Amino acid sequence: MTWVYLRAAIALVAIASAAQSTVAVAQTSSSGLLEEAAPPGANYDKAEFRFWSPPKTGTLRAVLVLVPGSNGDGRPAAEDTVWQAYATKNKLAIVACRFTDKPHDQSFIEEYANVSQGSGQALLSAIGKFAARSEHPELATAPLVLWGMSAGGEFNYEFTAWKPERVAAFIVNKGNFYYTALVSPAARQVPGMLFVGGKDLEFRTNTIVGLFALNRRGGALWALAEEPGVGHVVGKSRDVAMVFFEDVLAARLDPASPTGLKPMLAKPGFLGDFKTKSFEPIGETAPKDPTAWLPSERVARAWQEMIRF
Repeated sequence: MTWVYLRAAIALVAIASAAQSTVAVAQTSSSGLLEEAAPPGANYDKAEFRFWSPPKTGTLRAVLVLVPGSNGDGRPAAEDTVWQAYATKNKLAIVACRFTDKPHDQSFIEEYANVSQGSGQALLSAIGKFAARSEHPELATAPLVLWGMSAGGEFNYEFTAWKPERVAAFIVNKGNFYYTALVSPAARQVPGMLFVGGKDLEFRTNTIVGLFALNRRGGALWALAEEPGVGHVVGKSRDVAMVFFEDVLAARLDPASPTGLKPMLAKPGFLGDFKTKSFEPIGETAPKDPTAWLPSERVARAWQEMIRF
């Protein structure tokens, strides 16, 4: 009888341990983190994604997409407390990405940034799966705000060129290689901010300035922001981008629209003067020299503070 009781006690311990393991898994799941991955595609080797959404939040307004530098693993950014606080404040989901290229001769040219060749669809497919798994079906068609550093900015630019109707706003941040020069009229109406570093590689700076000048001449609602004394680093660009995203989302989100977005109007807005490092409301006469388009006075002041110091 003693042996029977002993075996029963062992069984009870095992059941209790299993129950504790189940609770631990449930706690991990309740953090809101989910993972997805796509098989290798035409222009990428790895496409892996991590999702986070604010707990106990109703309908989410948009998806904040975070894309790292060249072939980097940006998935830990989904757990960055600064981004999480920002997403909670603005009712956003976060999708943080990892993209890598297949081996090729010039590894510093990121082929996965050419999003129309497959990597862009990998992101959209992952967002669709996250929408179902997180019980936030609205995310399957929700607008995107695209943040990225270096190659991440290249990805953002090309995604906007490819699917402008899906993008609320985007960031280009000190990247170098782009596959599209003059984007479509629809893409030129997507608000963008293009960052360059005063001490970054001249190739990168010249490329971004050229893209800005070409598309701004065609009416793009874009700003160019050079941070003096900064090389190939994030610098203050994230802080400025957060203000930019907030004010654009306030102006563009429209649940009644099929895309969740309404067109962004140039007015009321502000023009930033690169020479005087000042800004003013948009007037009736188009300026003769290139200017930065800025959606609000708050963004204009953040832009001015960056370029002055």
